[in-house]
Amino acid sequence: MRKCSIKVETVPEKSAGIISNTTTTELTSLSRDEWARMVADHERRIDGLIGDYLEHRRHNQKHPVIDFLFEYYSFRPSKLRQWSPGAGILLQDAGPDEPFEHNAFTRLHGGAYIDPADMPENRLRALPFVTGLLETTLNRPPRFGCYGLHEWAMVYQADERRHQKWPLRMPQNDLDRFVESRPITCSHFDAFRFFTDAARPMNRVQPTRDTMIENEQSGCLHTNMDLYKWAYKLFPFTGSDLIADAFELALFTRDVDMRASPYDLSALGYAPIPIETDAGRQQYAELQLEIHRRSVPIRMALLRCVNNLNSANSGRTDAAEMRL
Repeated sequence: MRKCSIKVETVPEKSAGIISNTTTTELTSLSRDEWARMVADHERRIDGLIGDYLEHRRHNQKHPVIDFLFEYYSFRPSKLRQWSPGAGILLQDAGPDEPFEHNAFTRLHGGAYIDPADMPENRLRALPFVTGLLETTLNRPPRFGCYGLHEWAMVYQADERRHQKWPLRMPQNDLDRFVESRPITCSHFDAFRFFTDAARPMNRVQPTRDTMIENEQSGCLHTNMDLYKWAYKLFPFTGSDLIADAFELALFTRDVDMRASPYDLSALGYAPIPIETDAGRQQYAELQLEIHRRSVPIRMALLRCVNNLNSANSGRTDAAEMRL
């Protein structure tokens, strides 16, 4: 692996009203043997994480834990398995028929690379928000002690449940009394919006889409699962190693999330984390801290990636914001 400097001419659309300029882009160069090994390693890694799940999915078997990672999140398993080096990596001897081929690749010297300055405008519009969210959650002190009550608030006094097929670990009346006995401190809007109508006023904060950056914090399980979302939304400009790291954390976090829920998933091999007990709350707190610690290097790497994309597209980002 080596670095080289080349001249890359960036020519924006004239209709955008942006002056064309020539920039110097520093590329990391990978030999064919190097990147071919990375492709194979990535495919094996993803197959090891979701191979069994995909086999069940082929037989139309629903999964209350892992389906979330491919239904709530919109990145298909085939896209997760598709490799990308990320922006600024020159793949030597990469032809147009490689299995990871993407229209973002630019041909150069018998190889190919993804130019960070070629990011589509619809992606550019998201960069300021993603940057602010990552910076805020990296620098804001994490908060712990919610004990996963968001999943319980989603079935509080509920006539119907999202996972109706799966039994609860206790009668509905006992579940409702437990929820009423505990403080609910959910800071994540995309969890809070699924609370039942009766549970929403019980939450100590009332997050909205517009106050996400104000409320998000890195102790939250769903905030850390969302690192996967922000990573794949920038694909293929984010490297697949980073996306896989974020997905692996999301998979672990979703496991904890549903084991601490009021659903009985023991038939699937998910041992409950009984947050209705002191021991269960202690177990949850330890796992929540572990998730936070694992999220920090992923959040930092993703922020570096986003900052590089911001730098490569600074003029275009300003123009895209003007046209909103």
